Amino acid sequence: MQRSTLLALVFRIGLALMTRTFFQPDEFFQSLEVAHRLVFGYGHLTWEWLSPNPIRGIIYPALNVPIYWGLKLLHLDHTDLLIWAPKVLHGALAACTDIWLCELARRVAGERYVFTALYLSLTSVFHGLSLSRSMSNSLETSLTTIALCFFPWDASQDIKINAYILVRDEIRKMLFFAALACVVRPTNALLWVYMMSALLWRLRRHPNHLTSLTAICYRSVTLLSTVALDSAYYGALTLTPLNFLRTNLSSVSLFYGSSPWHYYISQALPILCSMALPYVLQGAWQAAHTTGLASKTMLSLVVWTIGVYSLAGHKEWRFIHPLLPLMHVLAAKAIVDTNPTRRGSSIFSKYYRQVVLLGLPAIVYVSVFHSRAQIDVMHYLRRLPSEEAHSVGFLVPCHSTPWQAYLHRPDLADPGRLWALGCEPPLSGQDVTVYQDQTDVFYASPANYLQTHFPRDVDPAFPPSEMPCTVPGAPTLPGLEWRHEWPQNLVVFGALLDDAEVRGILEEKEYREVWKSESGWEGDRRRQGGVRVWRVRPVELE
Repeated sequence: MQRSTLLALVFRIGLALMTRTFFQPDEFFQSLEVAHRLVFGYGHLTWEWLSPNPIRGIIYPALNVPIYWGLKLLHLDHTDLLIWAPKVLHGALAACTDIWLCELARRVAGERYVFTALYLSLTSVFHGLSLSRSMSNSLETSLTTIALCFFPWDASQDIKINAYILVRDEIRKMLFFAALACVVRPTNALLWVYMMSALLWRLRRHPNHLTSLTAICYRSVTLLSTVALDSAYYGALTLTPLNFLRTNLSSVSLFYGSSPWHYYISQALPILCSMALPYVLQGAWQAAHTTGLASKTMLSLVVWTIGVYSLAGHKEWRFIHPLLPLMHVLAAKAIVDTNPTRRGSSIFSKYYRQVVLLGLPAIVYVSVFHSRAQIDVMHYLRRLPSEEAHSVGFLVPCHSTPWQAYLHRPDLADPGRLWALGCEPPLSGQDVTVYQDQTDVFYASPANYLQTHFPRDVDPAFPPSEMPCTVPGAPTLPGLEWRHEWPQNLVVFGALLDDAEVRGILEEKEYREVWKSESGWEGDRRRQGGVRVWRVRPVELE
């Protein structure tokens, strides 16, 4: 095993195990929670899985199923291995990005650029934040990096027939991993539309029908496999890639926010590249003015992908995560070419290392401290004795914490005993500009919501709530009211308690704070003030 491979595995798995913070709901609700429900029979499924036309495929969450199944068979599912074991898996998958980045840099640029590219990858703040998490974008990044390693970067129309045969073998490997990336994230096909078009044009003087046929075969096999597995999971013929694309091209995607056309340039690129941004820009400038075919193709892919993604209304940093390894190669070329040695190798000078290392404190912060309270509260609730956990309600913005994949309490499997505010999108064609979900209604007037949707008195038996949230994926019906029972435990952000009327209502019902944890800086006003747990007539104050 090469030292770079071992280093990447140790670093990514270690970082995954060290991560104690909340980043995106998809880390849990589109991965771990689905697998937990599949193995243990309980857990929360979001609208993406329960709508009449589900948009999520089972393949990515299924990666966690063997782990959960093994823990269940060994009766270890009530230990911390339930949380730690999936972290090891996703840390190892994340390491594939670093491992294959070395090969990509070697093939595109040359051996003397490999160390610098790996250094940039390991010290990347965004990789540190996102890559080791159980998110489909992270695996998409790893698979895309592997696939790009097999792309014939220097192939041209003048390639010799013997070399062409070797290139064709590499193309088959590229198509295999590209197909897997598209299975994990259907939008990954956007990258390969460009790369395959560029490849077929380069090899236009050679018999490309075999390459085209191979691409069609790989895509057909992966598509049929996806349809078969998803149809088996959902119990009916289901085309999740088609549903995914149709939904994301509709107004439903705008429900989750709309950003200006320049979002990826003005916000996403600086965040993804962080301390390496000046070198990425320098590398892009050099690639645009070089005669090197590989560098130009790499830069063109970045420009193409960002350009097309910029046409969509809903944008997120992580959508262009698969481009980050390419940008690290561009940055590595800029750094090394600026500091050549007499022998033609390279100097990754102390100055450059120190500049890039400035991002390490940020990696530690986002992995260990930022939004940690949203994870810690689930550990606290998981360890509560049953007499103190008859029911738990979350009066927080929806999907602000993990769920049963971390909690793992079958005594709270009833959705009426463990509930949170919902945020179902306008699936019935409502106007997205005026549509309000349950979370919007609650935060518009929290005190009024508590007085309207909760009973006058607390039932000491803490019965399950009849309808604490809208059923995910179900159409919103006029006049349909949410109906809660007062739970034994309420989880809130501290900002909610700044509302004197809300605090007064809770204290009147004899709720008292029994646990709290601060979250650090938080931009969303609703999530400020740390996480608090209030309990009715607690036995003891902790």
